[in-house]
Amino acid sequence: MASKKSLTIGILTGGGDVPGLNPCIKAVVDRSIEEGISVIGIRRGWAGLLEFNPDDSDSRKKNLLDLDKGIVRTIDRSGGTYLHTSRTNPGRVKTANVPEFLSDQAKEGELHDFTGHVLGNLERLGIDVLIPIGGDDTLSYGERLHEEGFPVVAIPKTMDNDVHGTDYCIGFSTAVTRSVNFIHSLRTSTGSHERIAVIELFGRYCGETSLIAAYLSSVDRAIISEVPFDPEKLAKLLMDDKQANPSNYAMLTISEGARMVSGEIIQYGEEDAYGHRKLGGIGMQTGEVLKKLTGQNIVFQQLSYLMRSGAPDSLDLMVAVNYANMAIDLVMRKVSGRMVSLTQGIYTDVPMSTITAGQKRVDVRELYDVERYRPKVRHVMGKPMFLY
Repeated sequence: MASKKSLTIGILTGGGDVPGLNPCIKAVVDRSIEEGISVIGIRRGWAGLLEFNPDDSDSRKKNLLDLDKGIVRTIDRSGGTYLHTSRTNPGRVKTANVPEFLSDQAKEGELHDFTGHVLGNLERLGIDVLIPIGGDDTLSYGERLHEEGFPVVAIPKTMDNDVHGTDYCIGFSTAVTRSVNFIHSLRTSTGSHERIAVIELFGRYCGETSLIAAYLSSVDRAIISEVPFDPEKLAKLLMDDKQANPSNYAMLTISEGARMVSGEIIQYGEEDAYGHRKLGGIGMQTGEVLKKLTGQNIVFQQLSYLMRSGAPDSLDLMVAVNYANMAIDLVMRKVSGRMVSLTQGIYTDVPMSTITAGQKRVDVRELYDVERYRPKVRHVMGKPMFLY
């Protein structure tokens, strides 16, 4: 790494936006400036480094932004990401997405690896350390750069809270808070019409948002990504719930990545750069099946982007700022190849290889009743704050 006076870091946000990204960016910039470190913001995640053409004078303005305290002064007051985001993976670029100025470097095949170009741009820009803020997809490419020998310090964010190696990711608390609030709001319409409500929440492989939101809002049943469900059994349980409710209604949360025992995960659209297709629709399908099985009218609500919109709550603010300061601490100590994390309520850091070393999922045996389709939280002594 360069000396303290000439040190330059690059920062980017990738994948889905979540509340807390802007406070994290601001905290990185504020602390860096105080330490005499320059900061270059990279626009649209990894796309900014892929699409930056050093021979085009307009390319820098489009893909990069020099950050200082004045620029980031107020960005922490809102959600989303000031640097914008994308699901670009420079190691797996589809032919249709190859920048025109790189077309002569594209090799035969459907996917192209432009990691060499990215590393060259980092060198040309004088970036000494890279701080990507993202989920397991975004950070997996950060790990790739680390393996190539470039210094990387990672910050985990995802509303699903499913990055392996940390108990907490920026965005999760706000997503759960939003979900609980919307669930309680939906009780008025569901109860007024004496219906069954099916509320679909984000959660591709990990059902923690459905589980925790249901647990905190006392929803009758919760379907999670990890456990395929029997719609006939679910219908009977919900009818029992409805009849036992003095207001004659019942409510269900369901992860977008859930599936019926005889069905498949509902996916649509083309694969993104990380091999994922969009999810969504299992809630509507489940509602239609429940209507046929029970004869009851259904309220279906897909919370979707409402879970990740708006300003962060206090916990996400706290973690975002602390993660930012931890990342700069590592930079100052000339330590890289690490991801900042929370483990058992303690701030720490772990090797970036941890990100791809496993999959973070709901502990079904400890936290979920597979027969009754609901959270099963009895003994929390010794567990992390969010039960992971």
